[in-house]
Amino acid sequence: MLAAIMDKEYYEYTSKFASGLAKVYGIADFLAKPTRAKVATIANIRSDSRILDVATGTGELVFTFARKGLDATGVDLSKDMLRIARKNNKYEKTSFAIADAANMPFKGNLFDVSCISLSLHDMPFIIREKVLREIARVSKPQSIIIIVDYAPLPQNIILRFLRYHITRLYETKYYGEFARSDPRALLHRMGIEVMEDTPTLFGILRILKCTNTRATSIGF
Repeated sequence: MLAAIMDKEYYEYTSKFASGLAKVYGIADFLAKPTRAKVATIANIRSDSRILDVATGTGELVFTFARKGLDATGVDLSKDMLRIARKNNKYEKTSFAIADAANMPFKGNLFDVSCISLSLHDMPFIIREKVLREIARVSKPQSIIIIVDYAPLPQNIILRFLRYHITRLYETKYYGEFARSDPRALLHRMGIEVMEDTPTLFGILRILKCTNTRATSIGF
């Protein structure tokens, strides 16, 4: 019962936040452009790969892959975000779908590369766990999983304080817990093992290139 109440609260809160964010999301997309290019390079994707972008927002990472002639699908919970993505879509090999990242409408072991960018910190732990489990489920065994999110806070106490509190000004209320957690431990439990950890955007963000080691295990 408690979990159901928490889920409902999260979805209502996120829907309102995303609706407002969609109007100014282009600014964040512009700042993230170099990171998206770096993701496409780090992933080292084969031309015949099927790519999934979870919590795609306005679809800019999908378009980054599409410009390379790749087959990419973006999913997001926000109708407002996807309205913009579909409006801007001019590529034949791309598609978008409204979907809950914690319960995606795809069969298992489908995608060669799965990505989720700047979204895990917007989720409470229980949702974050479900989303990563779903990403592992729909991704092929030994496939590539790319995670882009905030890097650990600086060790310097002053820089740590400033970055944490400045970020909290514009992020969702779930950021605080994420900033204090160790995502690697959760990834390991979901069968997602980190292979490379690449800093980006002046070290504020990082790109985790992972492999899906347990996509066919019990629970997936």
